[in-house]
Amino acid sequence: MTVPILINLALCLGSALVVVLIAFAIGTATGKHRVMDVFWGLGFAAVAVTTLVASAGHGSDVRRWLITALTVLWGVRLAVHIGWRGRGEPEDPRYTALLDRAKGNRNLYALRTVYLLQGLSLWFISLPVQVGQYDRDALSPTSYAGILVFAVGLFFEAVGDAQLAAFRADPANRGTVMDRGLWRYTRHPNYFGDACVWWGLWLLAADSWLGLATVVCPLLMNWLLLRRTGKPLLEARLANTRPGYAEYVRRTSGFFPRPPLRGSSRG
Repeated sequence: MTVPILINLALCLGSALVVVLIAFAIGTATGKHRVMDVFWGLGFAAVAVTTLVASAGHGSDVRRWLITALTVLWGVRLAVHIGWRGRGEPEDPRYTALLDRAKGNRNLYALRTVYLLQGLSLWFISLPVQVGQYDRDALSPTSYAGILVFAVGLFFEAVGDAQLAAFRADPANRGTVMDRGLWRYTRHPNYFGDACVWWGLWLLAADSWLGLATVVCPLLMNWLLLRRTGKPLLEARLANTRPGYAEYVRRTSGFFPRPPLRGSSRG
């Protein structure tokens, strides 16, 4: 089993790099490196499909197809949402600020710091998707718990994104804070959903000792969302552009959904 998984890791690293290089070519041609955000989800879908093919005859067919289907569903939905949301928009300010640090060719700097780094990140984070497909065992209670956690995550992501899109589409809401629907209970329903998705996929891989060891992958995804590229950057920008955002932060959970508070603060 070890050799097939090692081969799979190499194949998936290759597929992840192909995806990010395609994104790099498009970003360079259009001058908008935000395209990598679209290809982030597609990269995971590519890894899942690559593993589905490579793991044939090695793992449970039910588990292989289930993990692949869930990962592709999540990745394609995310890609479509981000692509539609960003149509006609200029470069993302996050990438502009990052590329302003370049001392040489901006595109080569973007290749190193945006595309290749995210390619390696998605390959590593996807280890539960890869390892889980080599498990020969039938689905267990842990597996079904993983499906449930994944479903909760996808619900929060998809519904939260749809609610925010509808809010932004109304000119009357321009410059105001979205605090309705799921956004009433957490400032980041999409990030909470994203975290649940990856904990769910990890649970689908956790029936084997090797799958259990990939717990570092959802932990890394949580760290990225909560401490690195997700919540901190977004909240810093909203605090400067949305009147009333500080009050929203005071009463609304920063991650886990819960009823809004009155009279006390929460970070």
